[in-house]
Amino acid sequence: MTGIFDTHAHYEDEAFDEDRDELLAELPRQGIARVVNVGSSLESCKRTVELTEKYDNIYAALGVHPSETAELNEESFQWLRGICGLKKCVAVGEIGLDYYWDEPEKNLQKTWFVRQLGLAGECGLPVVIHSRDAAKDTVDIMTAERAGEIGGVVHCFSYTKETARTFLDMGFYIGIGGVLTFKNAKKLKEAVEYIPMDRIVLETDCPYLAPAPHRGKRNSSLYLPYVVEAMAQIKGMSEEEVREITWKNGLRLYRMEDV
Repeated sequence: MTGIFDTHAHYEDEAFDEDRDELLAELPRQGIARVVNVGSSLESCKRTVELTEKYDNIYAALGVHPSETAELNEESFQWLRGICGLKKCVAVGEIGLDYYWDEPEKNLQKTWFVRQLGLAGECGLPVVIHSRDAAKDTVDIMTAERAGEIGGVVHCFSYTKETARTFLDMGFYIGIGGVLTFKNAKKLKEAVEYIPMDRIVLETDCPYLAPAPHRGKRNSSLYLPYVVEAMAQIKGMSEEEVREITWKNGLRLYRMEDV
């Protein structure tokens, strides 16, 4: 059976402090063959690098989430540039725009989104895009900065299938996780039905967004089979086919075919 690739996790999060080592040791035994742990702040990037040094099957995406961009300055950005050159760093992320909250101010988020897109271009790495309640500005910046030439994934996709088309036209992958199993996720299910299978990658965003029947609890990669099952039903294919295709997609997204 093909292993599962969790393309977006946050195992550095304090939610895993009590059992992190036991859980991460269990993942390969349960068929979770590869994980990209994604930074969201300067501190979480440091902890993510430590995880990649400790576990062979964990790789890093390093960047600052829009909600944390107030901590960035020229000095810390240079530090980020340095760690993005590490061998096990496979992407810059998660970066983007989040207008759900009023802070940080939108122009600050935009500034560091543009700077981190530029960093990815410099480093020859794909990007992990976070976009919440900010579809138009996200698309406008990605278009202006020629993100299609950088490549990457729109993680935790939450928009319509029409917006999915825009990202697909740029050559981006779409990250799908536990929300697909929610009864009220009509818009996402329609988008997944529409998105070509060769452009979908699996993700957890753990510890957040656990799939049904564990909704509201701490999420982990061990719950990805629920997402595989839901996707197989929507796409009219076997669960093994979903695993196999999303595994290959994950390798292509992060340019890891030779790893």
